[in-house]
Amino acid sequence: MGDIRQWYRCLVIMVSVGYLECSCYTEPLMATKDGDIIIGGLFPVHESVNFTDGKDGEPSERNCTRYSESRLLQALMLVEAVESINRSPLLGNLTLGYRIVDSCSDVTTAVAVTQRYLDVNSVCSQEARERDRWNISSHTGPSRPVNVVIGGYHSEISIAVARQLSINQIPQISFGSTTGILSDKSRFPAFMRTVPEDNFQAQAIVDILVGHGWTWVGLVTTDGDYGRYAAQRFRQHAEKQGICVTFSVVLPDILDDTELEDGIRSTIKFLEDNPKARAVVSFAKADHMMYIMQKLTPNATGRVWIASDNWATSQRVLQNADLTDVGVVVGVTLKSAKTAHIEKYLEGLNPDPDAHRNNTMLQWFLLEEGKGRGMAQPELGKTLKKSIYPYAVFSVGLAVRAIANAVADLCANRDCTGGKNFKPWELKHALRKATFGIDGNTYSFDKRGDLNSGYDLVLWRKNKEGVGVDVHDIVAKYNITSRKLYFVENGQQKVFSLTGNVTSRCSDDCAWGYRKVVNRDRPVCCFECTKCSNNTYSNESSVEECIKCGLNQWSEEGSIMCLDKRVVFFSWREDFAIVLLWLAALGVVITLIVLVLFLARWSTPVVKASVGPFSLLLLLSLLGTFTSTVLFVGRPNDLQCQARQVLFGISFTLCVSCILVKSLKILLAFQIDPSVKQVLDRLYQPYLIIAACVALQVVICSVWLILSPPHAIKEPYGPGLILLRCDEGYFLYFGLMLAYNALLGLIGFVIAFMGRKLPNCYNDAKFISFSMVIYLICWVVFGPVYAQARAGVFLPAVEMIVILISAYAILCCHFIPKCYVICFKSKSNTREVFQRKIWDFVHRSTRKKSCDSKAQSTSSDAPPYKHSFSSDSFGGSSLNSSLNGSFRSSLSSSSSEPSLGPKDEKSYQGRTSPESGVFVLPLTPGFLTPEPKSFPAIDEDKGGQDGHDNIS
Repeated sequence: MGDIRQWYRCLVIMVSVGYLECSCYTEPLMATKDGDIIIGGLFPVHESVNFTDGKDGEPSERNCTRYSESRLLQALMLVEAVESINRSPLLGNLTLGYRIVDSCSDVTTAVAVTQRYLDVNSVCSQEARERDRWNISSHTGPSRPVNVVIGGYHSEISIAVARQLSINQIPQISFGSTTGILSDKSRFPAFMRTVPEDNFQAQAIVDILVGHGWTWVGLVTTDGDYGRYAAQRFRQHAEKQGICVTFSVVLPDILDDTELEDGIRSTIKFLEDNPKARAVVSFAKADHMMYIMQKLTPNATGRVWIASDNWATSQRVLQNADLTDVGVVVGVTLKSAKTAHIEKYLEGLNPDPDAHRNNTMLQWFLLEEGKGRGMAQPELGKTLKKSIYPYAVFSVGLAVRAIANAVADLCANRDCTGGKNFKPWELKHALRKATFGIDGNTYSFDKRGDLNSGYDLVLWRKNKEGVGVDVHDIVAKYNITSRKLYFVENGQQKVFSLTGNVTSRCSDDCAWGYRKVVNRDRPVCCFECTKCSNNTYSNESSVEECIKCGLNQWSEEGSIMCLDKRVVFFSWREDFAIVLLWLAALGVVITLIVLVLFLARWSTPVVKASVGPFSLLLLLSLLGTFTSTVLFVGRPNDLQCQARQVLFGISFTLCVSCILVKSLKILLAFQIDPSVKQVLDRLYQPYLIIAACVALQVVICSVWLILSPPHAIKEPYGPGLILLRCDEGYFLYFGLMLAYNALLGLIGFVIAFMGRKLPNCYNDAKFISFSMVIYLICWVVFGPVYAQARAGVFLPAVEMIVILISAYAILCCHFIPKCYVICFKSKSNTREVFQRKIWDFVHRSTRKKSCDSKAQSTSSDAPPYKHSFSSDSFGGSSLNSSLNGSFRSSLSSSSSEPSLGPKDEKSYQGRTSPESGVFVLPLTPGFLTPEPKSFPAIDEDKGGQDGHDNIS
């Protein structure tokens, strides 16, 4: 089983390299140290690889080129961290060792060298290893496989190595690979990292753009796992924030690609053609950016470059360019740590190359080929310190501390000497659970093996000497959790002094009071500005939608704020309201005066003839009607809205019911056919009729109040105004209340019209008819007007006017003439005058009937009677019904003669008819009725000589 596994490892190497045999490489630079726990290291000390085709199909020769001192320092940071742990009591008797190999920034090379140091017993032949000059014995390094790997730096390398290490679940901790795909534990179960994934870096860059208000930007990236993923996440976050990418260039990942030159020219052309895109985001590699900066034209300079961690601290980007021409470079780098301990380590390095036989990386630097040739301390330390990347101090040092704490936890109860007694996956599990720290801060891996430590924001500035560029000036720190940028010291001033006046927009910001209008054919960042409409506002720039004002607020077109609306209603201060209230008050006063006058003259014939008790009810109902109008004025509330309609409805129903009963009583006395008299007498129950009519209105109002009661509402009413009014609820109930009163009024009008020819002293029919006509006309007009009228301040005044007209019509028609007689025509308010009026009515009625009888007697030989009549000849039986009541009292009582009781009426022979109870002259067949001496002469055409025919 072990042999199969080893053959599989070799197969992975051969597939990765592209050959079916172990490939040939020059011996890579490496650093080794023995220990119980071996840490493998993959560091890109060289930044590229050159290869040439071999003869006759032989494997190509690959040579690592472009040695990097900064990458050397990253490897030395691992060495320093291991030595620091070994000096501490954290691991007890255990020690950490390392085997660090140069990956040459190449995936194929990284896969090959990883397999070679994973197992010294590789299936590759000894001859192949000797051919490749991989002479392990030449190094004082470990002879056993590594237990954990730190690296690689580039995401492409980490992806390939992670697949290789996952075969045996050997844990891997990257100090620079940030692509999001590595968070997928189903494909990379043993991978962890001490840096955040690129999704958070893209988010941080977008937040920087948002903070500056830059919405029209360019994008440059490389065609690799890192570049594609970072660009994709950046676009997603940018779209959410309304940021548009005006151009996007994807450069080939390989530097010697023939299309690279075309991509660089395209980038320059895009910069020239988009002068409004002053901000450019780049996820490209440092070498690609170096070539772009070298070929910038005058029209492509002066931009703000937002650099990803790929080149944010790479000084060689400006190798042949000046920062002033390039513009401003703001870089997003991985979180940094204190560098004092690594600086101290560099200051203590031995400059003798022979002292570093186990570290060919450093040895190469100190030999003739390296820049450190012939250097001594402190010059060596000073030179190396210039290449320190603070973020690498954090990520590499934190990875070593994570391993040390995991080993301490794992080997607390077992002997791990020599790297025994534990499996690789056990160490992986311990790493996931471990807690570790640096610079006083504590960290741990999340469930995806990531460590969201945050970012630093660096600002490129020229050195004080004017030579070179300082790429490590940290001006702010970005917190991933809160998504906030925290400036350090005067960092904000530094940044905005260079970027504050830079505008990177397709369209200028819309001012307050305006909103953006985007055309469909253009990007969302290119828009026009339109004023906010009425009752909306905007107090921010470039808003997509204006904010609607509240219900109680308003605004004009293009407003930046809403103003409180003024609440209006039919108030007490309105001149029109004052006039109507005075009219209502006058109506109340007149009604009270009439009521007092009627009570004071209760026993007079005028009051008795007006059916006194009903008149009192009528006056009380008018008081309620006049009073209800007061509730139509003032600030409405629910109780007031309900009370005003109910009070008016019930009080006016009582009023119309009394008028109906009065009309019906008079008609029964004089007009009803004797054949139906008895039936109507039994049905005529005045108080019961009034109570029934009012009760039905009470039922209507109760149902109204229960199901859909009137209530106060607020609604817009012109600019800056809110109308506070009463909503009548379901309009059907309001209509039913008015229609019911109208029906009673119509019945009263019909009955009164039928009694229009009755004796004048008893005849209210004319006035009742007139008042009911006024009432019906007013409410018939009011109904459709009120239903269709637009709500307004003076809408309650419409109903007030109709109520006042109706009440005044009834008051004036029913009571003012009677009050006039009582006050100014007292002589007409006597028993004799009322007797004469009745006698006059009887005389004329008898004359008419006598003429009719004479015409009939001529043909039937009936005995002639001249001016002879009986009580039945003019409906005396009908009179009996009515005059048994108030009419009879008015005739049988006056101020000078007491009322007659039932027994006394019999002694009034010749004055009171036994059947009708009305005062008449004695009637004898054939008797010529003389005119009473006490009565004035009667003119048949003009009526009585005293001219009081119109008394009511």
